[in-house]
Amino acid sequence: MTALVPRPSAELSTDRHDPRDDWPDEARALADHLTGIYGDRDPLPTLAGGWIARQKSRHTRRAYVRTFKAWEKYARFTGIHPLQAKLPLADAYAKYLAKTPTRNGKPPAETTQAQALAAAGSFYTYAARLQAVDSDPFGAVNRPYVDPDYSPTEGMTEEETARLIETARDWAPRSYALVTLLYLTGARVDEILALNADQLGYDRGHRTLPLTQKGNKRKAVPVPPLALDALLAYLGDRTDGPLLVTDSGRRWSQPEVWKHLRVLARRAGIPQAASIKPHTLRHQFITDNLANKVPLQDVQDAVGHADPRTTQRYNRRRRMLDDHPAYALASRLAARLQPEGDPSD
Repeated sequence: MTALVPRPSAELSTDRHDPRDDWPDEARALADHLTGIYGDRDPLPTLAGGWIARQKSRHTRRAYVRTFKAWEKYARFTGIHPLQAKLPLADAYAKYLAKTPTRNGKPPAETTQAQALAAAGSFYTYAARLQAVDSDPFGAVNRPYVDPDYSPTEGMTEEETARLIETARDWAPRSYALVTLLYLTGARVDEILALNADQLGYDRGHRTLPLTQKGNKRKAVPVPPLALDALLAYLGDRTDGPLLVTDSGRRWSQPEVWKHLRVLARRAGIPQAASIKPHTLRHQFITDNLANKVPLQDVQDAVGHADPRTTQRYNRRRRMLDDHPAYALASRLAARLQPEGDPSD
């Protein structure tokens, strides 16, 4: 066997690869944002960016960036560096979340508060593993109780859903494509907005779209004929670029979709038009399918829920409202209060 003889070493390259260049966009953006505040010698930007980079799905990364920025701003305004925060500050932040109005003039829902506190705790768990902090200051915070059977999303009746879809159809082809895709596929809005026009596929007689669901799971979903007709009418001859675009040709953003959906809801006369959101249509996909006796397992698979209880809680909320004893009690009371000889008898 020929012995391996090392060659004389050449001059070492001075080029170095920064591993942060391999982070997802959300992680780099957060690190840059924090560097602008704390400088490039502070460990916080790299810690926070590395924590975001670990998250599997774009949906989670974006949500964690939003919640972390809110926590960092709160800590900074109290004069405490986030890496030196202790339980009293975390407790104060929890109380701040519970009473501070959002855009609708009300404090965030308890589920939103719980998610914000859990996200902050996730960061400190990561930082503790790297020995950047001693412990998670959010570990002992009293968090809002979230009923596992309760979904905060406001539902609609089938008639209201139909009115919303008809309004979208009469408004514009893009509106009709958006609403039918959200309702008939049960997809999350970020899953639809991330798609490109050339991703409309074909599989054994089905037209499909490849959704990237939570956990970075990729799944092809069928596009039903009604949604397909709406989408093709909107796309026309266009076969590239984002699936849903603005008038200027850029990708339609989530805030713009939320605003547009509420415009449609007001025009359709939906009672909760001021608070409707894209997730309302996912809610309707689940509740309407379960009401039509589609097996729970099939609905769960369609929407990508890992736990069937997550799917079922949408249905439980509908049943709790439809079958609430207040209706029977009110009916009996109304009968007793009805004047004798009322023509409606």
